[in-house]
Amino acid sequence: MGTVTLGVSIAVPEPYGSRLQELRAGFGDAAAHGIPTHVTLVPPTEVEADRLPAIRAHLIAVAAAFRSFRMRLGGTGTFRPVSPVVFVKIADGAGGCTRLQSEVRDPHGPLRRELAFPYHPHVTIAHGISEEAMDLAFTSLADYAAEWICEGFALYEQGSDGVWRKLREYPFGSGPTCVPAQAGSPAGQAAGTAGAPGATVPPS
Repeated sequence: MGTVTLGVSIAVPEPYGSRLQELRAGFGDAAAHGIPTHVTLVPPTEVEADRLPAIRAHLIAVAAAFRSFRMRLGGTGTFRPVSPVVFVKIADGAGGCTRLQSEVRDPHGPLRRELAFPYHPHVTIAHGISEEAMDLAFTSLADYAAEWICEGFALYEQGSDGVWRKLREYPFGSGPTCVPAQAGSPAGQAAGTAGAPGATVPPS
C-alpha cells in the first residue's frame, strides 16, 4: 500500500488562524499557504498506509479521554540559532498540549515517535527565511495575543505537493469539535470527519 506522511496538531481557530497564515506568507515564508496555522502534537511522520485504521482508533481513544483546556497566545519567541524558526508563544495551555502530545505519541501506540528536540508547543510564524525577515516577524508580533478553548485536535496528511490536508477531526470527550476550518487554507478543504492530515520544528 505504500507510505503516507502524517501529522497531528491543534488548529488555531478563526479569525486568528488565517490572519497568522497571511502574516507568515507576508514575511516571505513560501510554505505558509500549505501549512494551516497550528500547534504541533506529532511532527511529520512517515508510516505504512495500512497502519491508518489503528492510528485513527488510537486518536479516537485519546480524544475521548481528554478534556478541553484554555489556550492563550502571547508574544514571540525563536529557536535561533539552533533552528531558523520564529513563533508565537503559548502563554497558557502549554501543559495541556504537552500532556496531549505525550498520549498521542504513546510509545506503545501506533504513532510512537522519537523527537529530535524536547517538546516545546508553539505557533510558527516564520521558518527558513532570511534573518532580516525573521527579525521582522519577531518584532512585529511581539504584542500579539489570542485566546480560545481547545476542544480537540486533527490528523493531517501531507500531499505530494507539500500541502497539509485534514483527514479527520477528533473532539475531546463528547463535546462539540473545536478543530476549525481556516478560511483559505487547505485544512478548510477537509476530506470530512469520517475521512480515510506542526514541539519539534516542522511542520512549521
